[in-house]
Amino acid sequence: MKQGNGLRRTLRREGESRNTEPLEGKMAGTPRPETVSTKQQRIAELARQMAHKGLTSLSHRIDRDWMREAYHKTRKDGAVGVDGQTAEEYERDLEGNLQSLIDRAKSADAYRAPAVRRVYIPKGNGRQKRPIGIPTLEDKVLQRAVVMALEPVYEQDFLECSYGFRPGRSAHQALEDLRNQLMKMGGGWVLEVDISNYFDTVEHEHLREMLRKRIRDGVLLRLIGKWLKAGVLEEGRVHYPEAGTPQGGVISPMLANIYLHEVLDTWFKDQVKPRLKGKAFLVRFADDAVMAFSDREDAQRVLAVLPKRFQKYGLKLHPEKTRLVCFSRPLSGNRRGKGPGSFDFLGFTNYWGESRKGNWVVKQKTAGERLTRAIEKMARWCRKVRHLKVKEQHAMLALKMRGHYAYYGITGNMRSLSIFSEQVRRVWRKWLSRRSQRRKGWDYFDKIVKHYPIPPPRIVHSYIA
Repeated sequence: MKQGNGLRRTLRREGESRNTEPLEGKMAGTPRPETVSTKQQRIAELARQMAHKGLTSLSHRIDRDWMREAYHKTRKDGAVGVDGQTAEEYERDLEGNLQSLIDRAKSADAYRAPAVRRVYIPKGNGRQKRPIGIPTLEDKVLQRAVVMALEPVYEQDFLECSYGFRPGRSAHQALEDLRNQLMKMGGGWVLEVDISNYFDTVEHEHLREMLRKRIRDGVLLRLIGKWLKAGVLEEGRVHYPEAGTPQGGVISPMLANIYLHEVLDTWFKDQVKPRLKGKAFLVRFADDAVMAFSDREDAQRVLAVLPKRFQKYGLKLHPEKTRLVCFSRPLSGNRRGKGPGSFDFLGFTNYWGESRKGNWVVKQKTAGERLTRAIEKMARWCRKVRHLKVKEQHAMLALKMRGHYAYYGITGNMRSLSIFSEQVRRVWRKWLSRRSQRRKGWDYFDKIVKHYPIPPPRIVHSYIA
């Protein structure tokens, strides 16, 4: 009797959502509910089996467990959206709110994408400001749920050259891949690709056409369409952009990747490379991309046709930042320590240098502009917090410096890390000495750092140079 009651309770739980997928292929006995990861694996298998075809049944897998997982993956400490709702308020009735969100999302007319609140934050130089969008918490959760459904599909399609905003991939993997391929090819000609204002210029109609090639689920397409049309609230007025991906939205990087997958990645693989005389490769991280060619004529031909390719999809190349660089390996007699050219990618300058064994290798160091910006940013921060207790300052300072090392701490970049560390040490001492009318010297500062040591530079991401 107890076993029968348990079975009925389990079945009721499985049927709580009217969109829960029926259990298939289970053995007799109490059925076990599928985990979110299992459902994603099923989507991935289906996407592999139906390569180049549209999938129609994805949204029915989004149930309350799925939404709960999406909620846990959503950042909750950011600024609030236009509705002013916080995570603390939402969690007071989390299960009820999630169920309501599912029901509204799957109804044709019940869900309305709220406007995105636009704010401006200082850029790295502190003089200019960058616009960012702040969606509502509930919108973030729903976008995360849709991304969790799209990811297993497009991970079967995305190429190896793409690294940005993909599970299990990082900027450091892109940098290492770029270095290794340049070493293998012996350098050549590097084309830096810079797209002007990319996330605000993606054309909606082209994006919808690309989505329909793989996604035929009406619920997901409808939701994405609503996010593309959602307004932007700025200075009390709402306006509706005709292009671009949702500002600040969780789904924005996914949509941007889908767009450039077709505009750039597959075009380079299927149409460009077969027509080249020499070797070539592409490495892309979101809208940052570099192409490398062993033959100069190949590079020039691609540079000539690339603006037309992008223009077809409403995109423009930055006229100054898109450039062709000679990056050939230096001749054996050249011992100046520099190659014929250098280029930047993901905040690092790539250049030829000598290894410890005296061989020419591709090295990577913090780009000069990035290093200057990082130091200036720390100087502004030290000035801002100079009146806080030293203990409090040190805790935040150490956190910021470790964050810098976590990204820029790669093999061969110790000199740039040391410059950053020394400059931060100097600006911290400068503003600590101005806490009183009587300026204090290095002896006073040395006593402080004995109790509150500054984190030393360290290599976090290492490879054999």
